[in-house]
Amino acid sequence: MGYALAEAALRRGARVLLVSGPAALTPPDAAEITRVESAEQMREAVLKLLPQATIVIKTAAVSDYRPKHTASQKIKGKGALTLELEPTTDILAEIARKKDSQIIIGFAAETENALENARQKLSSKTLDAIVANDVSREGVGFDSDRNAVTIITHDDVIEIPESTKWEVAQRVLDEIVRLRDRRKIQAKA
Repeated sequence: MGYALAEAALRRGARVLLVSGPAALTPPDAAEITRVESAEQMREAVLKLLPQATIVIKTAAVSDYRPKHTASQKIKGKGALTLELEPTTDILAEIARKKDSQIIIGFAAETENALENARQKLSSKTLDAIVANDVSREGVGFDSDRNAVTIITHDDVIEIPESTKWEVAQRVLDEIVRLRDRRKIQAKA
């Protein structure tokens, strides 16, 4: 979904700063890509690029947890192991706290109570909009070129029925343009 949004934004004439973890897909050629491998690298890259951005779209969260301790070499043994995890930083919430005038859009990949959970994230993370994505549905979302989402703003709820990720990206960008235009009108008033 992130690559589809990047490509759609490029075709609309935007400068795209794309921060991407490992992916089997090829990123759009014209995007300025920063590749990362860890949650902390993602956080650092996103915060470094934030001042250059006017719109931030976070289509996927990194893992909520990471190993508390890492081994410097192969772990050997035949017995059970206990893996202790610690929370990672919520990059989207941090961006929203540190934003200047940027429009911040998040995605909420949910398996239950998708709209309720997305509305809660919209509010708690002080986002401009959130795109709810019910990833429990077969054939859409992850590992598919199709998606079905609900865009939630503070004023609207827009259902996007199942379609290609390219079509979903266009609809998401249309809503972002509406948010930007609304903000410009409010600033003049």
